[in-house]
Amino acid sequence: MFEKILIANRGEIALRIQRACRAMGIKTVAVHSEADAEAKYVMLSDESVCIGPAPVGLSYLNIPAIISAAEVTDSEAIHPGYGFLSENADFAERVEKSGFVFIGPRSETIRLMGDKVSAKNAMKTAGVPCVPGSDGALPEDLDETRKIAKEIGYPIILKAAGGGGGRGMRVVHTEAALSNAVIMTRNEAQSAFGNPTVYAEKFLENPRHIEFQLLIDEHGNAVHLGERDCSLQRRHQKILEEAPAPGISEKLRNKIGERCADACRRIKYRGVGTFEFLFENNEFYFIEMNTRLQVEHPITEAITGIDLVQAQINVAAGKVLPMHQKDIVFKGHAIECRINAEDAYKLTPSAGRITQYHAPGGPGVRVDSHVYHNYMVPPYYDSMIGKIITYGDTREQAIARMRIALSEMVVAGIKTNIPLHRDLMNDASFLRGGVSIHYLEQKLALHNKTKID
Repeated sequence: MFEKILIANRGEIALRIQRACRAMGIKTVAVHSEADAEAKYVMLSDESVCIGPAPVGLSYLNIPAIISAAEVTDSEAIHPGYGFLSENADFAERVEKSGFVFIGPRSETIRLMGDKVSAKNAMKTAGVPCVPGSDGALPEDLDETRKIAKEIGYPIILKAAGGGGGRGMRVVHTEAALSNAVIMTRNEAQSAFGNPTVYAEKFLENPRHIEFQLLIDEHGNAVHLGERDCSLQRRHQKILEEAPAPGISEKLRNKIGERCADACRRIKYRGVGTFEFLFENNEFYFIEMNTRLQVEHPITEAITGIDLVQAQINVAAGKVLPMHQKDIVFKGHAIECRINAEDAYKLTPSAGRITQYHAPGGPGVRVDSHVYHNYMVPPYYDSMIGKIITYGDTREQAIARMRIALSEMVVAGIKTNIPLHRDLMNDASFLRGGVSIHYLEQKLALHNKTKID
């Protein structure tokens, strides 16, 4: 087992990884920007190294600085967390070539699954159901693109092959709008990801977003840890997740989960990974694979009892999975609310100093957050400042506990989306379960229109 791990991230996930390491008797090194010098995870780490000023390009995306920090602290492995460099194949390769262990998949696997076109082709080969679409990148010839779009059937959605985080996507409803949409999406893809490749898929009108959690060792053993419903999103970014997904039968769960596990064996995957699907009319359609730990991993931990971060570290150290699929037992229900420093309904960011902070507690309540009283929320990074996770024997109990937790949570001095989460916990459509990926944005649009009127 590793003696020391460098955590190449910030915020609540850096603290989460640090806690897992401490439970395993592993020392940690925190890297941080100048803006994060007083962060909780920095103060609690065994060692810390400042890797640059606040802008991410000069700090958390500064590969040479991170590698140097690992060298000077005699770290053995690097955990990338999520976001930043976690799915950067070049970073994983540099880590490996520098003599450190990358706690995640091999660089070639990240590269394969990071390109949405090659990922989709790999999944088709493995028998994982995919959204109908182009067999690869859209051709330069616009007439050929029109032909492909017509065969798919409007509306279609254009996607950047190297995209992610909700960027590089555009819905096209008519042939007249296709040409301009392709040009704009290619330009956006080149600007955001350095790759202008664009492909097309059928745009499903009212799907849910359901994802499967996988855990695989380097010896070919793979298990699925069930699914999560991540349909409540704004701007293509998740805001609330729950596990298991309402209305998914055990038979369907096992069918799709085993296909995902088989796909991982075929591509010789290692570590944790998530298969993301659109779900409509009781059918699953693969859209992408995230080759890293997910923000919403705690709800899977709650219903399975498996610590995913410790599992990641064990797999990276070469250990064999201590369980088989038959050993995985799903129990109860869990919900996660992402707490963001932003206006609850307008979604505008709200950086600043937290003048009062109180985290909720009680049975079945977990809070993952790096903030504290008098903490300064910097304006340079993602708006998420924490997560509330509640667990119950039933979905109803998990929701009831989340209502109480949200009523107890206090974050003063900045705006947060806590009022929105409180609203959702009493929303009739959410309480029924199974809302689509469009539901939250429609709700927000209606709320803002009512306020204006």
